[in-house]
Amino acid sequence: MAEPFKATILNVNDDSASRYVASRILEMGGYRVIEASTGQEALKLAAQHRPDLVILDVQLPDILGYEVASRLRASPDTASISVLHTSATFVTPDKRVQGLDAGADGYLTQPFEPAELIATVRSLLRLRHAERELRVRADQLTAADRRKDEFLAMLAHELRNPLAAIMTAIGILERKPTDDVKEARMRAIIQRQTHHLARLVDDLLDVSRITRGKVELRRERMDTLSVLQQVLSLIRPTAEGRGLSLESHLPGTPLWVEGDSTRLEQIFMNLLDNAAKYTDAGGHITVHASQEGVDGSAQVVVRIRDTGIGIPSHKLPDIFELFAQADESLERSRGGLGIGLTLVRNLVELHGGTIGATSDGPGQGSEFVVKLPVAPHLSPPFGKPQPPTGHSLHRRILLVEDNSDARQALKDLLELWGHRVQVAQDGMEGLALALEVRPDLALVDIGLPGLDGYRVAKELRARVGRNIRLVAITGYGGPEDRSRALQAGFDHHMVKPVKPDELNRLLMDL
Repeated sequence: MAEPFKATILNVNDDSASRYVASRILEMGGYRVIEASTGQEALKLAAQHRPDLVILDVQLPDILGYEVASRLRASPDTASISVLHTSATFVTPDKRVQGLDAGADGYLTQPFEPAELIATVRSLLRLRHAERELRVRADQLTAADRRKDEFLAMLAHELRNPLAAIMTAIGILERKPTDDVKEARMRAIIQRQTHHLARLVDDLLDVSRITRGKVELRRERMDTLSVLQQVLSLIRPTAEGRGLSLESHLPGTPLWVEGDSTRLEQIFMNLLDNAAKYTDAGGHITVHASQEGVDGSAQVVVRIRDTGIGIPSHKLPDIFELFAQADESLERSRGGLGIGLTLVRNLVELHGGTIGATSDGPGQGSEFVVKLPVAPHLSPPFGKPQPPTGHSLHRRILLVEDNSDARQALKDLLELWGHRVQVAQDGMEGLALALEVRPDLALVDIGLPGLDGYRVAKELRARVGRNIRLVAITGYGGPEDRSRALQAGFDHHMVKPVKPDELNRLLMDL
């Protein structure tokens, strides 16, 4: 059998008789003991042997035990060692406080009984052992959290590749009208579910980034009404397709806020999608927006009310917590990951706002209220130029993509728009083709075999300069991924699955 673990104790005392007695008591208690008679020797032995506990007399010939304890705590190598002060002279309450403030874990007055010493040592060792276990556990959780984030990023990339191919393919099919009612219905289903899957992937990654504090808002002074109108136009077909009526009450004057338009759209889209999801056919959804309060306390208030399944009173306090679900039925027919409202709350709070939920109970519907600070009074910003309608000029385009389905679907779509397209399935082939044919534009995936998209961009910038426009089309969609793409030389960064109309707008803008 293996020898049972024995804790090592450093016994520090300049009085040889007192040191001998304490060491014998500890050895009889089953501990390994090493000894020191000065403060400097104690610091050296502690760093060398890393004992589990230091029994430290306060009165030492070179430096006081208070200073020894303080230095032990200050060094990363010895900070986790337990320290027990002992003294026959420094025994007043203020001296005990001084010792504990210096870093000691306990304080014994000499002379002490053997049983008292052993019991105190055992108590301190138990506490230190528990602290070490907690530290190890915390390190394990940190490592697991990092691996989880890496897994989510890779999962998103792998999911976005097939989603990109499906979305591009349905974009091509939509350009060819069909008289077959069933086929048209199937196309609509594929399109809706593909967009739904893409949103689930985005929400999953966003909530992970937000909980780690890695989301930065791109703030600008903007009109909340424009965001609401955009979201309503997107959600209306879904709501009406489910047999719901959607009504909005919006003011005729702007509702200015300092916000990120993409994130605000995400907030209201999630809330309206939830309302539609949890309201049965024949139900009603109402959106009301207004400005409340005056001057510094003025707020833009958006209320989204539905006549759906409602929220039980015991669920209301936790409705914005991660993985909370209003649908408690076994079949969970409403779907969802339980992360949408957590994401919404965090995004609202990043904007300096608040969100609340109310419900009269099951079957009584629910209301979500978003409140955002009104932007300071400034001259209205110039409107953003609207992209032209129609298709962009015909261009020579190089497409570098290793996923065969995504590559073929995007090639067919670009050729349908009248562009001349050449394709490559890896980074080396893409770089060689770009140097040979000198395209106007290269659409480059990042996760390529051999030579990744970042290196392709850097090589092209070094060899061709600014005579080619580079667009990263990738499943890696975090802010750090966008920043890295721009640093590598890309002009734009687009996250898969790219919507055909967004790609066409980009080509027109270029």
